[in-house]
Amino acid sequence: MNVKPDFSKGHNLAETAPAYLSIWELQAYYGESYIVQNISFNVHEGEILALLGRNGAGKTTTLRSIARMNDPQVQHGEIWLDHKPLHLMSSYEASQTGIALVPEDRCIIPGLTVEENIELAQIAPPVGWSKERVYELFPRLGERRKQEGVTLSGGEQQMLAIGRALARDIKVLLLDEPYEGLAPVIVDEIEKTLRIIKEQGITTVIVEQNAVRALELADRAVILDTGGIVFDGSAAEVLENEELRAEYLAI
Repeated sequence: MNVKPDFSKGHNLAETAPAYLSIWELQAYYGESYIVQNISFNVHEGEILALLGRNGAGKTTTLRSIARMNDPQVQHGEIWLDHKPLHLMSSYEASQTGIALVPEDRCIIPGLTVEENIELAQIAPPVGWSKERVYELFPRLGERRKQEGVTLSGGEQQMLAIGRALARDIKVLLLDEPYEGLAPVIVDEIEKTLRIIKEQGITTVIVEQNAVRALELADRAVILDTGGIVFDGSAAEVLENEELRAEYLAI
């Protein structure tokens, strides 16, 4: 009899470890579709967590739930950030509390320059990094500050989306597929940037199909499969476990 190994056994840290961002028994739906199915996990302050899984596993839905977007609908569970109940907040209130979501499509605003996209993020408090500091992190943005944001290359748009998030005073950065469609040299640049952001004490959750690159960057990993958690542990453990990667990540 071929029994699948239970990689999740003993690895779910959500009930025991001290947490900065804590997700507890989260259930989220799109209409009648039950996508995120009673998951619990922690993210510790200042760490990078890779949230991984095959397409349709519930990764983006989890990020959007944490950010308190209108869709999906969270019908059960709790989300806490630094002892504040995100599950009781709107997306605007979650943003004010320190959550920043950089979505897969980046949501660069048409008709606005690079600089105006960043300035728009700072209209309401709390304000984070100055434009000058964002340009220091991403020199290409400084060179193109007067260029319309949507005319940038894919990599430059990703830099702008991250820079715009940093222009807010954020505690947790949620990144949905930041490497998608980017050349390896640009991925290297984005990865270097994320390490610098970590050094500034910002907690990051990254969803990425390029699982190996995400694992090489991350401290810990949570793997989802059909809406549930099948692994919660160190990123190094996933990199070392070929059977686990083949079973749930197809790598």
